[in-house]
Amino acid sequence: MALNLKVKVHPVVLFQIVDAYERRNVDAHRVIGTLMGTVDKGVVEVTNSFGVPHKEYEDTVEADIVYAADMFKMNQKVNRSEQIVGWWATGNEVTTHSSTIHEYYLMECNNPVHITLDTTLKNDNMGLKAYVSTQIGVPGGKTGNMFINVPIEVTCYQPETVGLSLCQKTVAVGQKCQEPIAELIQIEEASSKISDLLEVVLSYIDKVLASSDYNAADNSHIGRILLDLMHSVPHVTPERFEEMFNSNVKDLLMVITLSQLTKTQLELNEKLTLLSLS
Repeated sequence: MALNLKVKVHPVVLFQIVDAYERRNVDAHRVIGTLMGTVDKGVVEVTNSFGVPHKEYEDTVEADIVYAADMFKMNQKVNRSEQIVGWWATGNEVTTHSSTIHEYYLMECNNPVHITLDTTLKNDNMGLKAYVSTQIGVPGGKTGNMFINVPIEVTCYQPETVGLSLCQKTVAVGQKCQEPIAELIQIEEASSKISDLLEVVLSYIDKVLASSDYNAADNSHIGRILLDLMHSVPHVTPERFEEMFNSNVKDLLMVITLSQLTKTQLELNEKLTLLSLS
Protein backbone atom coordinates (compact mmCIF):
# COMPACT_ATOMS: atom_id res chain seq x y z
CA MET A 1 0.00 0.00 0.00
CA ALA A 2 2.91 2.38 0.74
CA LEU A 3 4.04 2.13 -2.89
CA ASN A 4 0.70 3.59 -4.01
CA LEU A 5 1.10 6.74 -1.93
CA LYS A 6 1.06 10.17 -3.52
CA VAL A 7 2.70 13.13 -1.81
CA LYS A 8 1.47 16.73 -1.91
CA VAL A 9 3.69 19.33 -0.30
CA HIS A 10 2.82 22.95 0.44
CA PRO A 11 5.19 25.83 -0.42
CA VAL A 12 5.63 26.81 3.24
CA VAL A 13 7.35 23.46 3.84
CA LEU A 14 9.85 24.13 1.05
CA PHE A 15 10.57 27.57 2.51
CA GLN A 16 11.09 26.02 5.95
CA ILE A 17 13.58 23.50 4.53
CA VAL A 18 15.54 26.19 2.67
CA ASP A 19 15.55 28.40 5.78
CA ALA A 20 16.88 25.53 7.91
CA TYR A 21 19.61 24.88 5.33
CA GLU A 22 20.65 28.54 5.30
CA ARG A 23 20.88 28.53 9.13
CA ARG A 24 22.85 25.26 9.37
CA ASN A 25 26.13 24.92 11.21
CA VAL A 26 29.27 25.64 9.21
CA ASP A 27 30.41 22.02 9.35
CA ALA A 28 27.00 20.55 8.42
CA HIS A 29 26.74 19.14 4.90
CA ARG A 30 23.01 18.56 5.04
CA VAL A 31 20.01 19.23 7.26
CA ILE A 32 17.15 16.92 8.27
CA GLY A 33 13.77 17.43 9.88
CA THR A 34 10.27 16.15 10.53
CA LEU A 35 7.35 16.39 8.12
CA MET A 36 3.86 17.05 9.47
CA GLY A 37 0.49 16.84 7.79
CA THR A 38 -2.35 14.46 7.09
CA VAL A 39 -2.92 11.16 5.28
CA ASP A 40 -6.19 10.49 3.49
CA LYS A 41 -7.01 7.83 0.87
CA GLY A 42 -3.43 7.22 -0.15
CA VAL A 43 -2.52 10.93 -0.35
CA VAL A 44 0.03 12.38 2.06
CA GLU A 45 -0.42 16.15 2.35
CA VAL A 46 2.55 17.85 4.00
CA THR A 47 1.56 21.18 5.51
CA ASN A 48 4.27 21.86 8.09
CA SER A 49 7.78 20.85 9.13
CA PHE A 50 10.61 21.60 11.53
CA GLY A 51 14.32 20.90 11.58
CA VAL A 52 15.97 18.35 13.86
CA PRO A 53 19.58 18.89 15.03
CA HIS A 54 21.81 15.99 14.01
CA LYS A 55 25.40 15.00 13.30
CA GLU A 56 26.60 12.52 10.73
CA TYR A 57 29.83 10.58 11.00
CA GLU A 58 31.36 8.01 8.68
CA ASP A 59 29.61 5.02 10.26
CA THR A 60 26.98 6.51 12.57
CA VAL A 61 24.43 9.29 12.80
CA GLU A 62 23.21 11.11 15.91
CA ALA A 63 19.90 12.99 16.09
CA ASP A 64 18.35 14.95 18.94
CA ILE A 65 15.14 12.92 19.28
CA VAL A 66 14.23 14.69 22.54
CA TYR A 67 14.18 18.00 20.67
CA ALA A 68 12.09 16.41 17.92
CA ALA A 69 9.56 15.09 20.46
CA ASP A 70 9.32 18.49 22.19
CA MET A 71 8.78 20.28 18.88
CA PHE A 72 6.03 17.86 17.93
CA LYS A 73 4.26 18.45 21.26
CA MET A 74 4.45 22.22 20.76
CA ASN A 75 3.01 21.93 17.25
CA GLN A 76 0.19 19.78 18.60
CA LYS A 77 -0.87 22.67 20.85
CA VAL A 78 -1.32 24.83 17.75
CA ASN A 79 -2.82 22.31 15.32
CA ARG A 80 -3.76 18.85 16.58
CA SER A 81 -4.82 17.69 13.10
CA GLU A 82 -1.20 17.71 11.92
CA GLN A 83 0.55 14.43 12.58
CA ILE A 84 4.03 13.16 11.77
CA VAL A 85 4.01 11.79 8.22
CA GLY A 86 7.74 11.39 7.57
CA TRP A 87 10.99 13.30 7.37
CA TRP A 88 12.99 15.48 5.01
CA ALA A 89 16.63 15.99 4.15
CA THR A 90 18.54 18.39 1.95
CA GLY A 91 20.47 16.95 -0.97
CA ASN A 92 19.70 15.22 -4.24
CA GLU A 93 20.00 11.58 -3.19
CA VAL A 94 19.44 9.03 -0.44
CA THR A 95 22.57 8.52 1.65
CA THR A 96 23.90 5.58 3.65
CA HIS A 97 22.54 7.13 6.86
CA SER A 98 19.01 7.52 5.50
CA SER A 99 17.98 3.99 6.52
CA THR A 100 19.01 4.62 10.13
CA ILE A 101 17.05 7.87 10.31
CA HIS A 102 14.08 6.25 8.59
CA GLU A 103 13.95 3.53 11.27
CA TYR A 104 13.28 6.19 13.89
CA TYR A 105 10.35 7.63 11.91
CA LEU A 106 8.95 4.12 11.43
CA MET A 107 8.34 4.20 15.18
CA GLU A 108 6.60 7.58 14.92
CA CYS A 109 4.13 6.85 12.11
CA ASN A 110 3.00 4.23 9.61
CA ASN A 111 4.64 4.29 6.17
CA PRO A 112 6.67 7.49 6.67
CA VAL A 113 7.59 9.35 3.50
CA HIS A 114 11.04 10.75 2.89
CA ILE A 115 11.44 13.98 0.92
CA THR A 116 14.73 15.29 -0.45
CA LEU A 117 15.21 18.88 -1.60
CA ASP A 118 18.38 19.74 -3.52
CA THR A 119 19.37 23.07 -1.97
CA THR A 120 22.71 22.97 -3.80
CA LEU A 121 20.84 23.72 -7.05
CA LYS A 122 22.54 20.97 -9.01
CA ASN A 123 21.93 21.50 -12.73
CA ASP A 124 20.36 24.86 -11.81
CA ASN A 125 17.34 23.07 -10.41
CA MET A 126 16.04 22.62 -6.86
CA GLY A 127 15.15 18.95 -7.30
CA LEU A 128 12.24 17.70 -5.20
CA LYS A 129 11.79 13.95 -4.71
CA ALA A 130 9.73 11.69 -2.45
CA TYR A 131 10.46 8.14 -1.33
CA VAL A 132 8.93 5.34 0.67
CA SER A 133 10.88 2.47 2.18
CA THR A 134 10.19 -1.20 1.50
CA GLN A 135 11.86 -4.19 3.11
CA ILE A 136 13.96 -6.49 0.94
CA GLY A 137 15.96 -9.62 1.64
CA VAL A 138 15.89 -13.39 1.75
CA PRO A 139 13.48 -15.18 4.15
CA GLY A 140 15.51 -16.38 7.09
CA GLY A 141 18.53 -14.44 5.88
CA LYS A 142 19.71 -10.85 5.80
CA THR A 143 17.13 -8.12 5.28
CA GLY A 144 17.35 -4.45 4.47
CA ASN A 145 15.39 -1.45 3.27
CA MET A 146 15.17 0.03 -0.21
CA PHE A 147 13.88 3.53 -0.99
CA ILE A 148 11.47 3.75 -3.91
CA ASN A 149 10.33 6.93 -5.64
CA VAL A 150 6.69 7.96 -5.32
CA PRO A 151 4.87 10.82 -7.10
CA ILE A 152 5.16 14.24 -5.51
CA GLU A 153 3.67 17.61 -6.41
CA VAL A 154 3.42 21.09 -4.92
CA THR A 155 -0.08 22.17 -3.89
CA CYS A 156 -1.30 25.52 -2.55
CA TYR A 157 -4.06 27.02 -0.48
CA GLN A 158 -5.48 30.27 -1.86
CA PRO A 159 -3.56 32.51 0.62
CA GLU A 160 -0.34 30.68 -0.33
CA THR A 161 -1.01 31.42 -4.00
CA VAL A 162 -1.24 35.14 -3.22
CA GLY A 163 2.03 34.99 -1.28
CA LEU A 164 3.80 33.12 -4.08
CA SER A 165 2.61 35.70 -6.61
CA LEU A 166 4.22 38.45 -4.53
CA CYS A 167 7.43 36.41 -4.26
CA GLN A 168 7.56 35.97 -8.03
CA LYS A 169 7.28 39.73 -8.49
CA THR A 170 10.45 40.24 -6.48
CA VAL A 171 12.31 38.24 -9.14
CA ALA A 172 10.83 40.25 -12.02
CA VAL A 173 11.47 43.74 -10.58
CA GLY A 174 14.65 42.92 -8.67
CA GLN A 175 13.33 44.15 -5.32
CA LYS A 176 13.29 41.98 -2.19
CA CYS A 177 10.24 43.68 -0.68
CA GLN A 178 6.79 43.91 -2.22
CA GLU A 179 3.70 45.52 -0.76
CA PRO A 180 0.35 43.71 -1.10
CA ILE A 181 -1.53 45.19 -4.03
CA ALA A 182 -5.05 46.60 -3.91
CA GLU A 183 -8.02 44.34 -4.63
CA LEU A 184 -9.00 46.15 -7.84
CA ILE A 185 -5.47 45.81 -9.22
CA GLN A 186 -5.56 42.09 -8.38
CA ILE A 187 -8.78 41.77 -10.38
CA GLU A 188 -7.20 43.63 -13.29
CA GLU A 189 -4.09 41.43 -13.26
CA ALA A 190 -6.12 38.23 -12.97
CA SER A 191 -8.36 39.27 -15.87
CA SER A 192 -5.35 40.11 -18.00
CA LYS A 193 -3.74 36.75 -17.21
CA ILE A 194 -6.92 34.82 -18.05
CA SER A 195 -7.21 36.74 -21.32
CA ASP A 196 -3.62 35.85 -22.25
CA LEU A 197 -4.18 32.17 -21.43
CA LEU A 198 -7.34 32.11 -23.54
CA GLU A 199 -5.37 33.56 -26.45
CA VAL A 200 -2.83 30.75 -26.08
CA VAL A 201 -5.60 28.13 -26.09
CA LEU A 202 -7.30 29.68 -29.14
CA SER A 203 -4.00 29.87 -30.98
CA TYR A 204 -3.34 26.19 -30.27
CA ILE A 205 -6.81 25.17 -31.45
CA ASP A 206 -6.42 27.15 -34.69
CA LYS A 207 -3.07 25.49 -35.41
CA VAL A 208 -4.44 22.00 -34.77
CA LEU A 209 -7.50 22.55 -36.97
CA ALA A 210 -5.34 24.00 -39.73
CA SER A 211 -2.95 21.02 -39.72
CA SER A 212 -3.54 17.66 -41.38
CA ASP A 213 -3.11 15.60 -38.21
CA TYR A 214 -5.77 17.29 -36.07
CA ASN A 215 -7.35 13.87 -35.43
CA ALA A 216 -4.20 12.57 -33.75
CA ALA A 217 -4.67 10.89 -30.36
CA ASP A 218 -2.76 13.52 -28.39
CA ASN A 219 -4.72 16.42 -29.86
CA SER A 220 -8.00 14.59 -29.30
CA HIS A 221 -7.11 14.00 -25.65
CA ILE A 222 -6.25 17.68 -25.12
CA GLY A 223 -9.43 18.66 -26.94
CA ARG A 224 -11.55 16.57 -24.57
CA ILE A 225 -9.84 18.14 -21.57
CA LEU A 226 -10.53 21.65 -22.91
CA LEU A 227 -14.15 20.72 -23.67
CA ASP A 228 -14.69 19.40 -20.14
CA LEU A 229 -13.13 22.58 -18.80
CA MET A 230 -15.50 24.76 -20.81
CA HIS A 231 -18.53 22.72 -19.69
CA SER A 232 -17.49 23.12 -16.05
CA VAL A 233 -17.82 26.91 -16.30
CA PRO A 234 -21.39 28.16 -15.67
CA HIS A 235 -22.95 29.72 -18.77
CA VAL A 236 -23.59 33.42 -18.10
CA THR A 237 -24.73 35.97 -20.65
CA PRO A 238 -22.53 39.08 -21.10
CA GLU A 239 -25.31 41.27 -19.68
CA ARG A 240 -25.67 39.11 -16.55
CA PHE A 241 -21.88 38.96 -16.07
CA GLU A 242 -21.61 42.75 -16.31
CA GLU A 243 -24.38 43.14 -13.76
CA MET A 244 -22.70 40.68 -11.34
CA PHE A 245 -19.30 42.31 -11.82
CA ASN A 246 -20.57 45.85 -11.21
CA SER A 247 -22.40 44.71 -8.08
CA ASN A 248 -19.26 43.05 -6.67
CA VAL A 249 -17.13 46.06 -7.53
CA LYS A 250 -19.53 48.32 -5.65
CA ASP A 251 -19.32 46.03 -2.60
CA LEU A 252 -15.53 45.99 -2.88
CA LEU A 253 -15.33 49.78 -3.13
CA MET A 254 -17.59 50.06 -0.08
CA VAL A 255 -15.30 47.77 1.93
CA ILE A 256 -12.23 49.73 0.85
CA THR A 257 -13.91 53.02 1.74
CA LEU A 258 -14.97 51.74 5.18
CA SER A 259 -11.46 50.44 5.79
CA GLN A 260 -9.94 53.81 4.92
CA LEU A 261 -12.45 55.64 7.10
CA THR A 262 -11.70 53.32 10.02
CA LYS A 263 -7.97 53.91 9.61
CA THR A 264 -8.48 57.67 9.45
CA GLN A 265 -10.69 57.54 12.55
CA LEU A 266 -8.03 55.64 14.50
CA GLU A 267 -5.35 58.13 13.50
CA LEU A 268 -7.65 61.01 14.49
CA ASN A 269 -8.36 59.42 17.89
CA GLU A 270 -4.64 58.98 18.54
CA LYS A 271 -3.91 62.61 17.69
CA LEU A 272 -6.81 63.84 19.83
CA THR A 273 -5.54 61.72 22.74
CA LEU A 274 -2.05 63.17 22.40
CA LEU A 275 -3.52 66.68 22.15
CA SER A 276 -5.55 66.21 25.33
CA LEU A 277 -2.47 65.01 27.21
CA SER A 278 -0.26 67.89 26.10
